[in-house]
Parts: sequence; C-alpha cells; structure tokens
Amino acid sequence: MIEQGGPVLVEGPVEIETPDGETVVSDRFMVALCVCRRSRRYPFCDTSHRRRVRSQDQDSQDRDSQDRG
Repeated sequence: MIEQGGPVLVEGPVEIETPDGETVVSDRFMVALCVCRRSRRYPFCDTSHRRRVRSQDQDSQDRDSQDRG
C-alpha cells in the first residue's frame, strides 16, 4: 500500500538491500519504508514526511502580514 506523501507499507518480514550494499532486516508484520528520504532511520519511515515544508509563497505572505501588523 502506498500512502500519498507518506511511506510505502509492506507486509513483513522484509530484507532490504540499501543503495550502499547494506542489508537491513525487519521482522515486523507491517513495515513502513521511507520514500521521501527524510527519515533518520532510512530505509524505514520515522514519520519525518509529516513535517511541513514551508513554501516560498507562504514565507512571503507571512512577511507581508508582519509588515502590516
């Protein structure tokens, strides 16, 4: 199952080979794999994708409202 903007959920257990050749194993019944590469536990998801990234437009709107207030 793929979550929009989130991890890929895979039925476990899983054995994953990372790009650098390391083999990572999880024996959990459901494993969340990181696709955004923000996770500190990569290749496993640590929910880092939930942190909002401020867009340039939002930053400029915030500055405008502070200048007016």
